[in-house]
Amino acid sequence: MKRAQPHAALGAEDEPLVFERSRPGRRAGRMPVLDVPPAPADAIPEGLRRVTAPRLPEVAERDLVTHYTRLSHRNFGIDLGFYPLGSCSMKYNPKLAEDAAALPGFRRLHPLQPESQTQGVLQMLVELEQTLCALTGMDAVTFQPAAGAHGELTGLLIMRAHHESRGDARRRVIIPDSAHGTNPASVTFAGYEVATVPSTTSGEVDVDALRGMVSDDVAGLMITNPNTVGLFETRITEIASIIHDAGGLLYYDGANLNAILGHCRPGDMGFDIVHMNLHKTFATPHGGGGPGAGPLAVSSRLASFLPAPRPVRRDDGSYGLDLGDGNSIGRVHSFLGNVGILVRASSYARALGREGLKSVSEHAVLNANYLSHRLRGAYDLAYPGRPMHEFVLTARKQKARGARAMDVAKRVIDYGFHPPTVYFPLIVDEAMMCEPTETESVETLDAFADAMLAIDAEIDSDPDLLHDAPQTAPIRRPDEARAARDLRARWYPPNDHTPHPSASSLAGPEDKPSI
Repeated sequence: MKRAQPHAALGAEDEPLVFERSRPGRRAGRMPVLDVPPAPADAIPEGLRRVTAPRLPEVAERDLVTHYTRLSHRNFGIDLGFYPLGSCSMKYNPKLAEDAAALPGFRRLHPLQPESQTQGVLQMLVELEQTLCALTGMDAVTFQPAAGAHGELTGLLIMRAHHESRGDARRRVIIPDSAHGTNPASVTFAGYEVATVPSTTSGEVDVDALRGMVSDDVAGLMITNPNTVGLFETRITEIASIIHDAGGLLYYDGANLNAILGHCRPGDMGFDIVHMNLHKTFATPHGGGGPGAGPLAVSSRLASFLPAPRPVRRDDGSYGLDLGDGNSIGRVHSFLGNVGILVRASSYARALGREGLKSVSEHAVLNANYLSHRLRGAYDLAYPGRPMHEFVLTARKQKARGARAMDVAKRVIDYGFHPPTVYFPLIVDEAMMCEPTETESVETLDAFADAMLAIDAEIDSDPDLLHDAPQTAPIRRPDEARAARDLRARWYPPNDHTPHPSASSLAGPEDKPSI
């Protein structure tokens, strides 16, 4: 079997991976001469004054540019190739939205400018709220949450405030066993206890089990629809009735909103609280720690609990900020949130329009079904039924032949693709979760399917290809868990004895980078 050739985007430079480039006396630039009066001697309290010069890396401009450019070549991003990371909607970010966010009227604003100078951005936010309410069936939005998990926490705090305002002390929140990992964490952080409802063999919530779990101490249910295995919850209105009849609230995890955009609305299904991942559904930048945006939408009876202030249109047609009526849970973010990301989301929605947004979900579902059809012979689908925007494969057959899901994921890197999500959801053995999104062409889907089928054949013809993969990446067989726990993210001066993680955690035993 012919081994895969290195993918050009991964970088195959001969120079070793060297991080330590600091040399005494080298400079990439110099500070300009001070052109303002020096600060008074007592401007900084004596106890806070530095007595020795800071120890900073000393690197020439040429070495600095080379180092970061080479690192960028070793990275993989959505502008570089296919990124079928299930449950994450890693889709192309249109450059039109980047151009809009870079307009001087947005880029040069400061959040402390008076309302008279910020009418345009306030109008944009009010109109974006109207768009999101129309798409979700909700009545009011806060833009403050900075990401999906932040939106979850905000929604749960609103759920808590709602119950407490009624003198109702509830202590449990139910989540499905297939839920996103942030759901139980957010529930716990909000001061609730997690109760887990099982799934049926068909992949949907076990409604009979749910009915037996509900009592007057249940604050609500967190769920996404389609659910985490990519299937639409066909009994969602019944589920909503069970929760509402017990006095609880229904929370929609918006991670999978990309599947239903413009076709059905969480509010019409019975949901009371909805968070949206604009960095997923609305194609704003995703990953790298942010900035993200996770606006939270609620029904009218919960609107007074939203974080304040909120942008509003006044009766005279001007725009301003509503400080709330005293029921607000308070700020969860400085100012109005990550407004630059909201500008991008607004541009995306405006560019597509009503019919364009509907086509997003149509093509996302079409792409997922096409890809699952091509792969379901060699790999088993975890659940029967037609998937929505994503699907879960299981590598049980591959494991029986000597290769696990992680081996398949590592090997697909050699073919120039980012791997799908592996070992999630936890209820699926040897899970591989694929979400192609609507932005990929049929040629890209076919190329990925061909690679996955070729990898399946390699298990029988040359299994070491999988066990030693990736063969062409700068670092072979990385240990993701150790790389995350022992990340070396800062420069340490020579002879600095501050404990820091060993860079060997970033590589396997055969391929240690030079430091």
